[in-house]
Amino acid sequence: MHKERYIGIMSGTSLDGVDVVLCEIDASACALIASLEYPLSLELKSEILMMIEGNSTLEQVGQLDHRLGVLFAGAVDALLTRHNIDATSIRAIGLHGQTLWHAPQNGVTMQLGDPNILTSQTGIPVVSDFRRKDVALGGQGAPFAPAFHEFIFGSINASVCIVNIGGMANITVLGETLVGYDTGCGNVLLDSWIAEHQGSAYDKEGAWAKTGSVDERLLDAMRSDSYFKLSYPKSTGREKFNKVWLDDMLTRRGSGVCSLVLEQDVQRTLLELTALSISNEVLRFNTDVLILCGGGAKNCFLVERLKALMPNTEVRIADYADELEAMTFAWLAYKRIHKEKVNLKDVTGACENTILGGIYE
Repeated sequence: MHKERYIGIMSGTSLDGVDVVLCEIDASACALIASLEYPLSLELKSEILMMIEGNSTLEQVGQLDHRLGVLFAGAVDALLTRHNIDATSIRAIGLHGQTLWHAPQNGVTMQLGDPNILTSQTGIPVVSDFRRKDVALGGQGAPFAPAFHEFIFGSINASVCIVNIGGMANITVLGETLVGYDTGCGNVLLDSWIAEHQGSAYDKEGAWAKTGSVDERLLDAMRSDSYFKLSYPKSTGREKFNKVWLDDMLTRRGSGVCSLVLEQDVQRTLLELTALSISNEVLRFNTDVLILCGGGAKNCFLVERLKALMPNTEVRIADYADELEAMTFAWLAYKRIHKEKVNLKDVTGACENTILGGIYE
């Protein structure tokens, strides 16, 4: 079968921008041709966070759905313009959307970004709404990356784990049975804490965390959370790991008020939580190689801690580490267009593998 061109769009829980990729895909390969990080305005980021963490009207949700559709169309146009690509050469766009709420235990997962606007403004068919079919079949609706990881890393001649560190962190374990689940928070609390106390969008290379010390009482409080004790399949998001959760952990620590804990020590402890929650899961599977991807793979101090916690595991940074999530949704669009089921039931707990996503054109 000849290669087809697909665009993938990912706006994750880290809210650090919109990742857009162009891939050439066939039954055996997915090649990255071009990519772009499209900015997410502070106003829109604040609006998304306000909806996730507070109360919103149906009108506000509808307006955000519309605005995100326009944003994603702008991101596609920017990619096509920058790389001089003809829209008619694109078979379809795979749109994840912006997760507003994810509670599969209640049968709910909601991603915003109207695909009707995206297809109308770009003239390209759109595949979207990937997660709800899996949830309807009793699955977690996440993570979906393991199926793509199996596709691109499955030929490695070693026992392999892949960990994507985005807002949340998720693990893929390749083997006879595909395993994958969210290990817990990735960058989300690190980003929100440094934004609140240092005015930075993220902790570049973990430099601020490195100036602090682990607060053992706070770390113990955080690690006692019931999520870390759950068996897989499991998934999580900002509706769980957020400022309210962190404030509660600071209170459980026994301080009562945040000022009694040094700000950089909180950052250092949050980084240790991410490192431990990842390494503990990787070590369960006794794998030879850990491949890191996502924004957290650029956090040098976090990578340093992972290597220290797993001295007998080879830690690698994936090629295209920043683009792999968006590439996943380009590939899922390919699977939908060709009416192919996605191998995810062992990952999400769904009762069967199924065709994911709806087509808008």
